[in-house]
Amino acid sequence: MSVPLEWVESMGGPLVVVPVSALPAWSGGTMSGILMGGDVLDDYDRAMAVDDLAGIVSVGGGAGRALVLGDGPDPGCYLPEHRAFLRWCGAESESRLRSAAEEVLADPATSWDECGTWVTDGPAVLMDAAVPGTELDTAYPDEGMPEQAPVPLPPGRWRVRATQTEADPETWVGLVQLLPADSADA
Repeated sequence: MSVPLEWVESMGGPLVVVPVSALPAWSGGTMSGILMGGDVLDDYDRAMAVDDLAGIVSVGGGAGRALVLGDGPDPGCYLPEHRAFLRWCGAESESRLRSAAEEVLADPATSWDECGTWVTDGPAVLMDAAVPGTELDTAYPDEGMPEQAPVPLPPGRWRVRATQTEADPETWVGLVQLLPADSADA
């Protein structure tokens, strides 16, 4: 029996993974941010600037680094057994998406993009990039999925790799996987 997945949805931008220790410094989208018409580069602006399937951005004034899961609004969850983030790009059901992700992760022929090295001091939170870290757990109207999920990680340097692939005509899988930085393969 598989463990239920904790899905997180964004309000339209990317999802980010922020170390718990840096959550108070994650500003999210601010009224003074460039995307909101202001003139200050905020955390949400930096997250939105990531054009790849994943990337690393600074948190606030350098309080740490956050892992950005692409720029799409696809819901995401964490697969702790693979140290991987799964994006719901397209699937008929969660069970089909999960089995397709397992197939992609196990296939040595899977093509992966290298997305840098992320350093974290321990546990993190998967969340909407627009939400300030200090406002997590705030109730919003018409809330569907939770706005955050725990990411139980040990401290470490993680090599980040990502893929987005068609598992079958009805199932598209997006994955961002963390490997120990000194690891050459999965």
